[in-house]
Amino acid sequence: MPLDHKDLSYMLEVAVVSARLAGQHAMEKINYVKSSQKSDSELVTEADLVCQQIIVSTIKQNFSDHGFIAEEGKDNKLFKQPPRGDNNIYWAIDPIDGTNNYAKGIYNFAVSIACLHEGLPVLGVIFDPAADLMFTAVKDAPAQFNNIRIEAGDEDITTFAAVGIESLFDGGYPKWAVTLSKMLRCRGLGTTAMHFAYVAKGSFVAAIVEKPKLWDVAAGAFLVETAGGIASDWDGNPLWPIDISKYEGGPIKTLVANKKVHKKMIEILNDK
Repeated sequence: MPLDHKDLSYMLEVAVVSARLAGQHAMEKINYVKSSQKSDSELVTEADLVCQQIIVSTIKQNFSDHGFIAEEGKDNKLFKQPPRGDNNIYWAIDPIDGTNNYAKGIYNFAVSIACLHEGLPVLGVIFDPAADLMFTAVKDAPAQFNNIRIEAGDEDITTFAAVGIESLFDGGYPKWAVTLSKMLRCRGLGTTAMHFAYVAKGSFVAAIVEKPKLWDVAAGAFLVETAGGIASDWDGNPLWPIDISKYEGGPIKTLVANKKVHKKMIEILNDK
């Protein structure tokens, strides 16, 4: 069943409200947060769980038959609830993207919410509650930052350009990251969602992430695409469509970039 403009507008409105409510809770708890280790490289806090519950509950109040896939499930596994009926709509949620920052009282994290229909993103919301930055994208409409239209732009790779990359690599700094560090300014903000948001805004020329999950990248990748950039895997293949019913939390190597540098980034990533 196709989604019309009225459907999408209402869904975006609910996503924005959900993100603000979750962000507000996260800010209220940041100075009192308790964290635990979820994996070798990931932390989880009590606020992650509550923020996810806030988002899921708010969306369910408005769309009771939609499905969910999110970061925080039982026993440190993903949370997944299939949609009821045949609408094939899933919400992909990262309640606090940048949990390591958040757990240490670093005010640089984001709420990330995407909605996918038939395996394709139709809206994305990224909210930085500490700075009150709201990035939104919805199908067949321009990407926006605090209600102002944004574009990924066409800045080239120069010593004044910036790329968002991770700061923790298995086996040490990879060759491609060393190459990039000699060509432009590498930024590791500790939140994939904000890396992608800044690509959509034209502040970064690209962002690269090696082991993200669907909920880490869905909103941001769609935001970049809506802003005129490109989202792909490291070989240049499109990320969508994705069969969420079969997705069990595997990594999705992701590159987002403006159109001028995307191909160049693919070449750098695959230069062995």
